[in-house]
Amino acid sequence: MAPRSLPDWLAYCAGMHPTEIDLSLERVVEVRARLGLCFKVPVISVAGTNGKGSTCAMLEAIALQAGYRVGLYAKPHLVHFEERCRVDGRMVDAAELLPHFEAVESARGEITLSIFEFTTLAIARLLSQAPVDLVILEVGLGGRFDAVNAFDTDCAIVTSIDLDHMEFLGPDRESIGREKAGIMRRGKPAIVSDPVAPKSVIAEAERIGADLWLLGRDFSIGGDRQQWNWAGRERRYNGLAYPALRGANQLLNAAGVLAAFEALRGVLPITAQAVRNGFALVELPGRFQIVAGQPTLVLDVAHNPHSVAALAQNLDQMGFYPRTHAVFGAMRDKDLAAILARMAPLVDRWHFTDLPLPRAASAEELSAAHAALAAKGPGPVTVQRHASPAQALAAALGEADPADRIVVFGSFYTVGGVLKDGLPRLGARHVG
Repeated sequence: MAPRSLPDWLAYCAGMHPTEIDLSLERVVEVRARLGLCFKVPVISVAGTNGKGSTCAMLEAIALQAGYRVGLYAKPHLVHFEERCRVDGRMVDAAELLPHFEAVESARGEITLSIFEFTTLAIARLLSQAPVDLVILEVGLGGRFDAVNAFDTDCAIVTSIDLDHMEFLGPDRESIGREKAGIMRRGKPAIVSDPVAPKSVIAEAERIGADLWLLGRDFSIGGDRQQWNWAGRERRYNGLAYPALRGANQLLNAAGVLAAFEALRGVLPITAQAVRNGFALVELPGRFQIVAGQPTLVLDVAHNPHSVAALAQNLDQMGFYPRTHAVFGAMRDKDLAAILARMAPLVDRWHFTDLPLPRAASAEELSAAHAALAAKGPGPVTVQRHASPAQALAAALGEADPADRIVVFGSFYTVGGVLKDGLPRLGARHVG
């Protein structure tokens, strides 16, 4: 029997291919051709280690404010799979996706696809048929062999590059950068918002003849604590308010977004007011998201040393909190020692959690990794283990005073686990 619901389709796709991740493009390109799948509007593809989701969200917000109809493919999701596909700022309904899963299944024939490949083709087919003026595609793992790269882009953006997924992408930034640069196309703009771009990215852009835009050479940023400025090859924006997405690293992402819009100004002109409104209104759950309450709640999907370093910097800038309680869950293949060491000076109480994936580190494994650390934060540090992120958050809340803060970070499944029943509004016990 053919699957009839989105959960059924996802379960079916998960069991189709021998491996969950298969870095190759041939099978996706063949099924795309059988579907006759192509985009008739400009496409922006976004790759990188960190900052992809924020970059996509800002691109979408500004384009919507400029009056364009926008299709967005983003991943991974926090709670609902449908979060991965947005049309005009609205998450699509599960029922809207079903005909496209059926079409991919019919077209693939004897070809097996990984769940990432199958779902990418289904979402791309929906976006190709939607009444949109712009399509934004977020790359998943790497770039060169990611399923998104089966589609040509009109503008490639490469965000910050750091060490992650090294078993697939290589042992250093140069190797990883080479994979990310695979989304670039000859004669098309290639925006690099990493301020220290690997040489491999620049070399690949020059090799294929892409129109390379480098931060610090082709576009730049400046400003003070109140406002910031951006200058490109021909256009400038002065006195900009900081993006609504919090964190110092968001300015680099915003700079790359403005470079992309300048590079595409011939086909997607935007106004300064659209830029200002877009930056003011952009939203993206789980990226240094601060939820007001008692205690304060911080949600962040930082799950590698580079993004955790940014999280730690942002936490440092929040001001004084008597105690910080951390809820943390992550995949086993992450550099857990580096992550824990970076956060240790900031955390007074750890709540490690299991996650519902075979490749996730257990709470016991996280606790053991923490115990192996030589450096500890100031004062006593306590550790607890929990079966789920929701249970971990509840335990942290039970220990916290109203003036404390709770930081939930790590895997998308960690943050998603505390958001599955809606955004938590915390109210801690009051100290008498």
